[in-house]
Amino acid sequence: MRAEPQQLKAFLLDAELVTEEQFKKAENIANKTSQKVGDVLVSQGLISQEELIRMEAYILGIPFVNLEKEKIEEEVLRIIPELIARSHNIVAFRKKGKDLEVAMLDPEDLRTVEFIKRTSDFRILPRLTTPEGIKNVLLQYQKTLEAEFGEIIKKEAEGIKAIKGAGIAGAGEREELKKIAEELPVVRIVDALLRHAILERSSDIHIEPTKKELIARYRIDGVLRDAMTLPKAISSGIVARIKVLSNLRLDEHRLPQDGRFRVETEDYKYSIRVSILPVFDGEKVVMRLLPETTRALTLEQIGLRGESLETVQNNLRKPVGMILVTGPTGCGKTTTLYSMMEILNNPAVNISTIEDPIEYRIPRVNQTQVNPKIGLTFASGLRSLVRQDPNIIMVGEIRDNETAGLAINAALTGHLVLSTLHTTSASGAIPRLIDMKVEPFLISSTVSVILAQRLVRRLCSEKEEYILKESEIKNLKKYCDLDIILKVLKEEKLIESKQTLKDIFFYRPKSSRDCLDGYKGRIGIYEVLSVTESIKELIVKEADADQIQKQAQKEGMRTMIEDGFIKAAQGITSIEEVLRVIVE
Repeated sequence: MRAEPQQLKAFLLDAELVTEEQFKKAENIANKTSQKVGDVLVSQGLISQEELIRMEAYILGIPFVNLEKEKIEEEVLRIIPELIARSHNIVAFRKKGKDLEVAMLDPEDLRTVEFIKRTSDFRILPRLTTPEGIKNVLLQYQKTLEAEFGEIIKKEAEGIKAIKGAGIAGAGEREELKKIAEELPVVRIVDALLRHAILERSSDIHIEPTKKELIARYRIDGVLRDAMTLPKAISSGIVARIKVLSNLRLDEHRLPQDGRFRVETEDYKYSIRVSILPVFDGEKVVMRLLPETTRALTLEQIGLRGESLETVQNNLRKPVGMILVTGPTGCGKTTTLYSMMEILNNPAVNISTIEDPIEYRIPRVNQTQVNPKIGLTFASGLRSLVRQDPNIIMVGEIRDNETAGLAINAALTGHLVLSTLHTTSASGAIPRLIDMKVEPFLISSTVSVILAQRLVRRLCSEKEEYILKESEIKNLKKYCDLDIILKVLKEEKLIESKQTLKDIFFYRPKSSRDCLDGYKGRIGIYEVLSVTESIKELIVKEADADQIQKQAQKEGMRTMIEDGFIKAAQGITSIEEVLRVIVE
């Protein structure tokens, strides 16, 4: 049940919202891009999202409701579970007797309507609304998460505060904290936080104590967002519960502690990596959420393309040497290494890894977890790995001089070594290795290719297109050579040969039916530095990162910012997002 294009056309022309010619152009674009003609009209700014949905509602005979500023009663909101509401963009907003009014974006989603009817025993009255209206109601689920556990929190707060103020030390404190951590209310609060964070697609949970309260924040698609605020009094209970799950010392409040635990339900399996750090107002907890069911992505799926992809693939075919991936924490380096191992993984080779932590399990790959407490470090683990007859060795991170020397030696003695370094650019990896006391001639003999990367948020399929203004083009020239971007776009036939930057559409995030924030998921932007003969000469001469960078660009290396701008021109991400991760 959808408004047919011809019906929509008749109503739009009758209302004088668009002309015949404008509709025809939008129809042609819709056919080429597999979009709906109404969505094209909205993206071109000819009609608003609300006008389109009101028109569709009128054609279909479904009432329209504007929920952008509506406050929904908690009892009504909770009739539809948050998971269903988010995944299907459908919310309950009014109840009268046995009638339940639900607002939705997709009038064809009859299965969800039927499911709600079956599980709630209400007569369902469907209404159409805008993405902004749905977004407003979904935000209220976050607020009701706090309300859902408010009674439990209030009940526990006084008891927890009293224990904290009692100043119990040693074994007594340990027992009291353990008792609190295992009480049902505290268990339920921590479970709720984890469940909610997973539902929100979070990669990390931050639990931060302040003077008067406890703040929970989620990192979603690389950006931190406030999730909820809790009373400061429950801080010790929540931290104690997480310590119990992670098998950490309950009575240690002065030193940082690291641990991990697993959560498993019918819907998901997650490995949770825990870091606890003493701060001025208590202990801060950061939990990294690692889905155990995730399969490694292909190099194409993570964002490598064209010559960069070909360079990496060619170097993966070499039986010896070293491939390095560089970038800051959380930029997807490990995911890139896992993608490489998936390509290399076959019965004819022995792949061994030393990692901290093992983020994902790969069948037929021998993965070893670093454990410094018992003396199993990257360096000691690597010494043992080379005696395991490996063809390919993956070292999670080169952190110190000893690991750097051992990794280089492994590459020299007939192994393919994959590893990561913390540097901001591909060329910066060379001086970093020299700082770690690796001889320049050994680097030039072993390192075959270096990738630097960042993660940018993906734009959803419905986005706002625009043309760059002269002032914007002038500003972008500060960051990269726009002629190179234009040349690549023409070579790959993404634009016509006569087009200039003033003719190319770029895109901004836009709230839509399927994607309320305008962004969903992330993709990598890369620079791939191939260690050619001229680069080897520079390495031996101990040239700095800038000299190596200039030579690599002269030989055709595409920089990260150029790769990002090309992806922006393709509509994969936005220019603002590329600048956010590289420049800011």
